[in-house]
Amino acid sequence: MIHRSLRTPGYVSALALALLASAPEVAHAQTAPAAAPSAAPAAPSAAPSSTEPAPAPPPAAAPAPATSAPATSAPAPATSPLPLWPEPASDASALQHQGDTRPKPKTLDEVTENDHVYAEDWWSHARPILEMHGYYRVRTQLDSKFSLGRIDPRNLAMWPRPADDAYVNYNNLTGQPTGASVCTESESGVGASTSDSTAQNPCHSQTQIGADMRLRLNPELHISDNLRIYTQIDLLDNIVLGSTPSGYYNVPSTNGGYTVGTRNGYAPLGFYDDTMVPPQAGVNSTKNSIEVKRVWAEYALPIGEIRFGRMPFHWGLGMLFNAGDGHDDDAQSTVDRIQLVSGIKPLDLYFSAAVDFPNEGITSDALALPNPEPYDLAQLDDVDQYVISVMRKKAPQLERQALTRGDVVLNGGLQLVYRHQTIANDRTATINSTGSVNDDAGSCTTLASTEALRCPVAAAYNPGSYVRRDATAWIPDLFVELKYKKFRFAAEFATVQGSIANISTTSNTLILTGDPGYSIHAYGVATELEQKLVEDKLNLGFKFGWASGDQDVDGLAPVENTQQLQGLQDGGAGLGDRTFSTFRFHPSYRVDLILGRQILTREEGTYYFRPSADYDFLRDPNGQRVGGGLAAIWTRASEFMQAPGHERDLGIELDGKVYYQSKDGALNDIPGVMGGFYTEVDYGVLFPMAGLGYPDQLKQQIQNQLGTSAADIKIAQTLRWYLGVIF
Repeated sequence: MIHRSLRTPGYVSALALALLASAPEVAHAQTAPAAAPSAAPAAPSAAPSSTEPAPAPPPAAAPAPATSAPATSAPAPATSPLPLWPEPASDASALQHQGDTRPKPKTLDEVTENDHVYAEDWWSHARPILEMHGYYRVRTQLDSKFSLGRIDPRNLAMWPRPADDAYVNYNNLTGQPTGASVCTESESGVGASTSDSTAQNPCHSQTQIGADMRLRLNPELHISDNLRIYTQIDLLDNIVLGSTPSGYYNVPSTNGGYTVGTRNGYAPLGFYDDTMVPPQAGVNSTKNSIEVKRVWAEYALPIGEIRFGRMPFHWGLGMLFNAGDGHDDDAQSTVDRIQLVSGIKPLDLYFSAAVDFPNEGITSDALALPNPEPYDLAQLDDVDQYVISVMRKKAPQLERQALTRGDVVLNGGLQLVYRHQTIANDRTATINSTGSVNDDAGSCTTLASTEALRCPVAAAYNPGSYVRRDATAWIPDLFVELKYKKFRFAAEFATVQGSIANISTTSNTLILTGDPGYSIHAYGVATELEQKLVEDKLNLGFKFGWASGDQDVDGLAPVENTQQLQGLQDGGAGLGDRTFSTFRFHPSYRVDLILGRQILTREEGTYYFRPSADYDFLRDPNGQRVGGGLAAIWTRASEFMQAPGHERDLGIELDGKVYYQSKDGALNDIPGVMGGFYTEVDYGVLFPMAGLGYPDQLKQQIQNQLGTSAADIKIAQTLRWYLGVIF
């Protein structure tokens, strides 16, 4: 037993400390021999072994002089060496003594005014606490043939061809190519010369390469345990790298809009730009360097919690309302809201009611009126929105415990949104079929628009400013989630039901003549299945989604063309059924890399099937992991007439990824939450099908003029690299 204890680091340390503690005693014995006989036995008697009897003190210790006793006994407590061996009984006795000497708590009768600690005194010392979360990311991307080789006019294309790609569009098959025509014979593919003297040929490029960045900060100010303020601030929000060089800026144009300013002598050409400058909206960018996206507060009441301010709006899977807070998200659902949340915690049941402010119309601030407190100029033009919901959601800790026990966990709820607007002023600049812009339609000079900033006050009260809208929409949204051990199934179903009496932005003529107006009947559903295997390293998934289409609308996505740009196309010339039925998923609910994410910008008027598999090849408990994944997506049009090629099959896409997550940051301690350095490389390839081609008649015309292969659609590819820090 003794031999085994000597090999233990704790006992070796005790032995070393004992030797060090005895060193002063040895020195004292050398300088004061008279005291040595009385001090020498102190060490053996202070540390008797628990297995051997204590040795008897030598006779010389008994007749020690009385005057030397204080000198030898006083320092003994401070200089006594540590025991060489463990003494459990002695340790227990010392702990008991420590507890006995600890001050006893006062009774109520013994408490005085000086003992009171008030809440405001406590919070002033312990609060506020500022927490900082967010992420920084840089995304590089190489896109090849996202136009699918189509020759649409650029203002009508789902994905416009690159600006340096000259081609003949199908509206002018016998004309000259439109686009840059400043390439050499070799670059254009029409000859072998590389001389600049031949740089008058059409350029051809179907590849687009770029990168963007964003720093998102989510400061949380915790004033007390029941009061907090949240914010979201973006710095250099999705700024394209290289987009704000020092020599580029804009100034207001005398004809409206902006014009590019004259360069200075140090950067007379873009070739000489050597530094970046901060983005400024209206000067060198459409956004500012710093943009405050959200600010809201939450206060816990005895009956629930009140939330107020500009806050995220997320429900269910995020199919329709999506907060967009993911590290790779771009679009968001953000609302100005006053909300009350209450619940029955033992049942994990929560209720919510909210008043939203989606659009208040013109305000005194927009007109630069002198009142320092801005106010809404009109009430009937407001878009009023009310939201109620009921939700069952088990707390994450309790959910993990239930799944470990093998219990079934059921979450879900129902949300109902009601929206209404009576009159409106939606006058804007218009774009005709050739792409020309009419700025006057939305300017102050017509005295018919109160939406433009800094308009004269008289414009706000001009009778021609408004039209009757009389629009109403009901949006029920059902969400269900079932979990059992490592299995998860979730589904969301939503519908938009309503009517719009008048869709014109300039006239009430139709509504005054008894026009029946338009109906809204759109439906959407999204489902997700997930099964984790192999110690949660393997994640098998399957997703299905459907968004209703519109059989009398030409095109899945709005393009730059009058009513279709506004998403209000309905056949035209009385050919439509006066029903808007295209359902559109939120842009941040993504299932692929190319078709839904980039070309269409979201899932709309389509349905898809998506099997997938992700596997962590290496994973540590502290959060570090290396893995990859594969997914296949088959997308079809809900209404074949809405597809460009008037066929349901749009394409099959194959996506792959490899990723690495470091172990940096406290967020890695939270299960399922990413934190620290993260990087991912994605590759996607889209094999377009007949639905993304041309209608038969147009296809024949293209082949007759440009050749058989001119009407072929091309395979699109993308390569992305994500670099991020999540905290």
